[in-house]
Amino acid sequence: MISRDEILERLTSILSREQINTDPEDLYDAAADRYKKYAKARRVLDVPVPTAIVYPGSTEEVARLLTFCNEHGINVIPRSGKTATEGGLENWRESTLVIDALYLNRIIKIDEYNMQATVQAGVALQTLEDELAKRGLTTGHSPQSKPVAKFGGLVATRSIGQFSTLYGGIEDMVVGLECVFPDGHVARIKNVPRRSGGPDIRHIAIGNEGTLCYITEVTVKLYRHFPENNRFYGFLTKDLETGLEVLREVMVEGYRPSVARAYSEEDARQHFYHFYKERCVLLFMAEGNRAIVDATCHGIEEAVEKHRDGIIEQVPSELIENWFTNLNWSQQDIDDEFEGMKTNDSHDGFTTEISADWETIPKIYRNAMKRIREEYPRAHDLTMLGGHSSHSYINGTNMYFVYNYNINCAPEDEMRVYHHPLQRIIVEETLKLGGSMCHHHGIGKYRNEWTKDEHGTAYYMLEKLKQAFDPNGVMNFGGIFYQEEGAKFQA
Repeated sequence: MISRDEILERLTSILSREQINTDPEDLYDAAADRYKKYAKARRVLDVPVPTAIVYPGSTEEVARLLTFCNEHGINVIPRSGKTATEGGLENWRESTLVIDALYLNRIIKIDEYNMQATVQAGVALQTLEDELAKRGLTTGHSPQSKPVAKFGGLVATRSIGQFSTLYGGIEDMVVGLECVFPDGHVARIKNVPRRSGGPDIRHIAIGNEGTLCYITEVTVKLYRHFPENNRFYGFLTKDLETGLEVLREVMVEGYRPSVARAYSEEDARQHFYHFYKERCVLLFMAEGNRAIVDATCHGIEEAVEKHRDGIIEQVPSELIENWFTNLNWSQQDIDDEFEGMKTNDSHDGFTTEISADWETIPKIYRNAMKRIREEYPRAHDLTMLGGHSSHSYINGTNMYFVYNYNINCAPEDEMRVYHHPLQRIIVEETLKLGGSMCHHHGIGKYRNEWTKDEHGTAYYMLEKLKQAFDPNGVMNFGGIFYQEEGAKFQA
């Protein structure tokens, strides 16, 4: 281990001084992600600030930085768009470099004939989408963070977008990639549509959350885009179960709307207050070429008709379309939210998202909601408790548990008093019935205590990856893998 001053001095032999940031405000901001946004806004973060934020301009510079950190036991936090929500960017060690992909920002190639695009890790999703739109193309990836999220983070967190029911998650879109391991080895996974060359090694990097390697370049699939054909449906339902049954019917019949969602009454209130009438909400969006959209709409209408007894009324499609149009965050939205937390003691929109098969998902939802209402000692502070399904598959779906609350404790205790106990109940009920505790936000640093329970006997495979690729434990300490402070990675 070397001192902070030595680290900074040695960095100047790898990068220019303009690529090394030691501004106190920037380091404070880099100490935690959106997971602790309230504590950060109130200036009470209880974690160390990084030693520096560095901005490599090439894969070679990333390799030199990782080699340096690996040799000297310096923790590395890979970062790109800064939209993480599970503590994945939070710093837990005194000696830490945040390696930011700010200058890895080139769109390398848009290949219209082979329907794929290659970008560096620091390219914002919206930037690529804007270029693709000029050509009538899209990646199909559209998380709520689309305007600010960048490809390195999207791939590293195994993200998903609002149109996943049609296009899939990021893992379905990635063709090939380039990544760098702690020993400086640069690995390139070539761009082919499929191969049977052993295990799919893309998935060592996809979803690794910066704990195994640093992703520097990504190639993703492209799709024709026909926004003029988009069609929207909305319905009020008597209960959440009706919405889930309709979702299941659509999926098992083979239809793929780009969006398919079912909301509880409580969650619907905050999204659709102008039309929800204290009912659950079911909605769909169909997109693609005209023939596909017509067939998909036919399938949606058939599924709704089959469950007509649970449908209260249909909602005008323009209300659903308007909601989608205004759903994504902007950087200004993020900044405004942060400013508001400096004076506002209510918390709007914490979530825990899980997944399970169709039979199990309503059981998990009911059990978790019952336990929270009966066991959680701060239930009186909750201003909203509900959930929605927003990503469906032929064999199951996800569930977002959403909860808002008034904060009646010290800002630094917010997560311990509110989010953590609520999340614990949800995770316990999910794992008890065989679901996954993390559908797409990742494990981060605050669900790592359940990583072994999540994977069971298959955790053996995950821990061997950590031992092989990061034996010195310098990659994003505390992410995914539960580790004792100061320890190298051990099974």
